[in-house]
Amino acid sequence: MTAIFRHELRTDFHTLTTYLFGACLLAFIGIWAMMYNIQASVSNFEYVLGDSCLAFVVIVPILTMRTLAEERRQKTDQLLYSLPITSFQVVLGKYLALLTVYAVPLCLIAVYPLIFAQYGEVYLPTSYGSLFAFFLLGAALLAVGMFLSSLTENQGFAAGIGIAVILLNYYSVSLSEYVSSTAFGSAAALYVLILLLGLLIKYVTRNEKLAWGVGLVLLALTVAAYFVDPGAFEGLLPRIMTQLSLFERFYVFVNGVFDWTAVVYYVTVIVFFLFLSVQSLEKRRYN
Repeated sequence: MTAIFRHELRTDFHTLTTYLFGACLLAFIGIWAMMYNIQASVSNFEYVLGDSCLAFVVIVPILTMRTLAEERRQKTDQLLYSLPITSFQVVLGKYLALLTVYAVPLCLIAVYPLIFAQYGEVYLPTSYGSLFAFFLLGAALLAVGMFLSSLTENQGFAAGIGIAVILLNYYSVSLSEYVSSTAFGSAAALYVLILLLGLLIKYVTRNEKLAWGVGLVLLALTVAAYFVDPGAFEGLLPRIMTQLSLFERFYVFVNGVFDWTAVVYYVTVIVFFLFLSVQSLEKRRYN
């Protein structure tokens, strides 16, 4: 794993994409810091982070698109499979390299509250609590982008899907106001999600029996729950869309609340998508 981490880190810092990622992140935060903290004389640095997280929609897919897709395109993933390391070590090494690339500009950004504190009253615990949540948010999105990169050998396609997925997650709370909140609408949406989950399991594991088994069990449970208590499905779809939003949990930190449930949620998302990335590599290894 250490060899993979060093190789990826060396490769990342020899590509233009890494520097574009850092430059865009610093530019976004710098612009908002100038508008809020300097021009408007607002002392809340956490508001800067709250508005800058929109940058993740573009910069995260661009950074992660080549992580595993490029290996598949150049067929160098076959070399990785021949090494005495597991798919988990490959994925973890690459992911830690991405986190390091992401942490470098954040180290520079961490100095901003200290500078602003010299010229006004800046509440540092909220600022650095929000910065910590900002790091976790980016780490979770990097894990999502890495998984999407493992599904294809086309970097452009991986970036496009990544932008669409992150953009949908960013606006999921706003979109939840326009989706059906009826019991039948929520149940129908759950059926569609279960179908998509079954297709994902089939694609990742190449095990049709597992995909059908999981899908049928979840469908049966959903149907049974709907007939037992239809009222429980009222407004369920909007609530699910709100709960799945990575960005909405980050805004809790911006509002001055250190939410441990959000920390656990981010860690869970990271572990889940890294697990899916490992399964995607395992499927290709045995194919």
